[in-house]
Amino acid sequence: MAPIYPPLQVRETGYLQVSSVHSIYYEDSGIATGVPIVHLHGGPGEGMVDSDRQYFDPTHYRIILFDQRGCGKSLPSGCLDDNTTWTLVADMEALREHLNIEKWIVMGGSWGSTLSLAYSQKHTERCMGLILRGVYTLRRRELEWFYQQGANMLFPDYFEQYRACIPEAERGDMIAAYYKRLTGDNEEEKLKCASAWVTWESATVELIVNQEYIKKAQDSKWALPFARIESHFFVNGGWMREGQLIEDAYKIKHLPVFIVQGRYDVVCPAKTSWELYQALGGKENSNVEYLIIPGCGHSSHEKRIEESLVNATEKFKIFKK
Repeated sequence: MAPIYPPLQVRETGYLQVSSVHSIYYEDSGIATGVPIVHLHGGPGEGMVDSDRQYFDPTHYRIILFDQRGCGKSLPSGCLDDNTTWTLVADMEALREHLNIEKWIVMGGSWGSTLSLAYSQKHTERCMGLILRGVYTLRRRELEWFYQQGANMLFPDYFEQYRACIPEAERGDMIAAYYKRLTGDNEEEKLKCASAWVTWESATVELIVNQEYIKKAQDSKWALPFARIESHFFVNGGWMREGQLIEDAYKIKHLPVFIVQGRYDVVCPAKTSWELYQALGGKENSNVEYLIIPGCGHSSHEKRIEESLVNATEKFKIFKK
């Protein structure tokens, strides 16, 4: 397993106007003549972090990161207008063209894997390959496992805090109940629900609960846009037909795909990535590699997950500029 690369300075930053409402922030790092690779952050709503650049050899890759609509430094913050899976896919194409990139490798974990699949299935000819972690396809049963019934069996104490924000009469659909409050007019209730939503997620992302993640959830400036955007996407099922990303996996079977999955991932359990692997042809398809990481959960920052992702980018050095 390869360690992550040292912290990397950004070579170029900018904003790209992608609609009459939205402007997305992007960063271009590594070597300008390198193999282009785009990293898609999670959430939806989370935004990129500096360490996202450290999976890549800066002497080989041209590293593209961007904040999706309403996320991070993109403007306006937390905006839900015209913010869907397919407008984000269109933004990726606009950014690729803006940066004069013909093809790129697409990498993403959790929601980033969702967007990676949606993009690659629509614009297959623009993809050299995919690196996916903690696969999420937004099927209803995946959403209900985490936000309704399933993961609560493993984290009942933290789930109780999450559930307590919603009156008993509305607990039959927790995502809809949260969305109603996160998009309502009661500012105090918005902040309370945003903190509870993000605390629940933060408590479950690693094999061992990380209290630093939970502390971050108390920052309402960060938590509110995150929770609003996430619930907006989930209540709308990602604007995809049920099971679409698994059913359409055949469109990318010819591409190299590297899947990294934490064995004890509670947020995006291994069954989803396994079903994607099978839909891609499983062991019969030499283009796809599926790696279960023991002793790890969902977070990309668990050491063995980090090492596996770097290992994947090293294997993808088969691509030359």
